[in-house]
Amino acid sequence: MKPIPKYFKRVFDDYQVLVKVNPTDFSGIELIVHPDGRVEKTEMSFDEEIFEDLEVDEFQPGGALEFNLYLAKANP
Repeated sequence: MKPIPKYFKRVFDDYQVLVKVNPTDFSGIELIVHPDGRVEKTEMSFDEEIFEDLEVDEFQPGGALEFNLYLAKANP
Protein backbone atom coordinates (compact mmCIF):
# COMPACT_ATOMS: atom_id res chain seq x y z
CA MET A 1 0.00 0.00 0.00
CA LYS A 2 1.30 3.42 -0.96
CA PRO A 3 1.72 5.87 1.97
CA ILE A 4 -0.64 8.82 2.14
CA PRO A 5 1.26 12.12 2.23
CA LYS A 6 0.43 14.75 4.82
CA TYR A 7 0.01 18.39 3.85
CA PHE A 8 0.62 21.56 5.85
CA LYS A 9 0.54 25.29 5.19
CA ARG A 10 1.32 28.59 6.80
CA VAL A 11 0.45 32.08 5.61
CA PHE A 12 2.96 34.82 6.36
CA ASP A 13 2.52 38.57 5.77
CA ASP A 14 3.67 38.52 2.16
CA TYR A 15 3.98 34.87 1.13
CA GLN A 16 2.65 31.38 1.84
CA VAL A 17 4.46 28.10 2.47
CA LEU A 18 2.93 24.71 1.68
CA VAL A 19 4.61 21.46 2.66
CA LYS A 20 3.99 17.86 1.59
CA VAL A 21 5.54 15.12 3.76
CA ASN A 22 5.71 11.40 3.04
CA PRO A 23 5.35 9.91 6.56
CA THR A 24 7.17 6.70 5.60
CA ASP A 25 10.54 8.05 4.48
CA PHE A 26 10.16 11.75 5.46
CA SER A 27 10.74 12.96 1.92
CA GLY A 28 8.70 15.86 0.68
CA ILE A 29 8.24 19.09 -1.21
CA GLU A 30 8.12 22.68 0.00
CA LEU A 31 6.33 25.32 -2.06
CA ILE A 32 6.76 29.04 -1.48
CA VAL A 33 3.96 31.09 -3.03
CA HIS A 34 4.90 34.73 -3.62
CA PRO A 35 2.43 37.63 -3.83
CA ASP A 36 3.06 37.96 -7.59
CA GLY A 37 1.88 34.36 -8.08
CA ARG A 38 5.35 32.89 -8.59
CA VAL A 39 5.78 29.48 -6.94
CA GLU A 40 9.17 28.10 -5.84
CA LYS A 41 9.47 24.33 -5.44
CA THR A 42 12.12 22.61 -3.32
CA GLU A 43 12.52 18.84 -2.90
CA MET A 44 13.11 18.16 0.80
CA SER A 45 14.43 15.44 3.08
CA PHE A 46 13.03 15.77 6.59
CA ASP A 47 13.85 13.97 9.82
CA GLU A 48 11.44 12.06 12.04
CA GLU A 49 10.73 15.22 14.07
CA ILE A 50 9.21 17.11 11.12
CA PHE A 51 5.65 16.93 12.42
CA GLU A 52 6.63 18.40 15.78
CA ASP A 53 8.73 21.06 14.01
CA LEU A 54 5.80 22.07 11.81
CA GLU A 55 3.54 22.34 14.85
CA VAL A 56 6.06 24.53 16.71
CA ASP A 57 6.35 26.71 13.59
CA GLU A 58 2.54 27.14 13.61
CA PHE A 59 1.82 25.29 10.36
CA GLN A 60 -1.78 24.19 9.96
CA PRO A 61 -3.05 21.04 8.24
CA GLY A 62 -3.43 21.62 4.51
CA GLY A 63 -5.03 19.78 1.65
CA ALA A 64 -3.84 17.82 -1.35
CA LEU A 65 -5.96 19.78 -3.82
CA GLU A 66 -4.57 23.20 -2.86
CA PHE A 67 -1.00 21.85 -2.74
CA ASN A 68 -1.27 20.21 -6.17
CA LEU A 69 -2.81 23.31 -7.77
CA TYR A 70 0.19 25.37 -6.66
CA LEU A 71 2.59 22.55 -7.58
CA ALA A 72 1.29 22.70 -11.16
CA LYS A 73 2.39 26.39 -11.29
CA ALA A 74 5.81 25.79 -9.73
CA ASN A 75 9.06 26.51 -11.49
CA PRO A 76 10.76 23.22 -12.34
